[in-house]
Amino acid sequence: MKRTLALAAALALALPAHAFDWNDMLKSVVNKPASQPAAAGGVNALSNTDINAALKEALTRGADAAVAQLGVKDGFFGNPQLKIPLPKNLQKAEKAMRMFGMGQQADDLVLAMNRAAEAAVPEAKTLLVESVKQMTLDDARGILTGGKTAATDFFRKKTETQLTERFLPIVKTTTDKAGLAQQYNRYAGMAAQFNLVDKSQSNVEQYVTQQALDRLYTLIGEKEAAIRANPVSAGSDLLKKVFSAVTGK
Repeated sequence: MKRTLALAAALALALPAHAFDWNDMLKSVVNKPASQPAAAGGVNALSNTDINAALKEALTRGADAAVAQLGVKDGFFGNPQLKIPLPKNLQKAEKAMRMFGMGQQADDLVLAMNRAAEAAVPEAKTLLVESVKQMTLDDARGILTGGKTAATDFFRKKTETQLTERFLPIVKTTTDKAGLAQQYNRYAGMAAQFNLVDKSQSNVEQYVTQQALDRLYTLIGEKEAAIRANPVSAGSDLLKKVFSAVTGK
């Protein structure tokens, strides 16, 4: 039975890898085309100090909200839209595993993956706050007149590499407790050598880390887009002043 299971998993992983639909959808939120250019007069009337302070406030609010939502038990697992599923490659093998009575192992891995993401996300807060402090006045003016998630794009550029490094060991510690994780890593690692699976999915911890970061930046982007779209409801006089100058609302 073990040989049959191994063969089923290997065959499934050998099939061409496809980008995960939800991940594509998440990335599309961040990469939507820029909004209409801001009215020059309104933005030019703003001081650099106000622009800088408003963007720092918006970024900090978005980061705090995203970390608070995701970095708790069931932040990922309890939300169908944010829950991290098995990679496509492993989903194909999962059917064979369930046929051989290994459904519980698959379920345990999904739970471990999401618990790992929930445990890792709080690590993001410090780095996100530090990146806000590093934003220059030139950065601020460019971000203000950029697209609806320009500030979030700045966040991602400044923090993604470091957050990946911080997330990986935390995610690995949790997913290693699920027996299926080692099996997946073994087969996916071999398949990746022959370009049969995407390298970003060549092991569970890399996959979970990327999925967690995608969701984190997306939630920050949604908060930013909401402030830009309706600055009057932002709840801050400074945010209303600065973003209203951009939108004309």
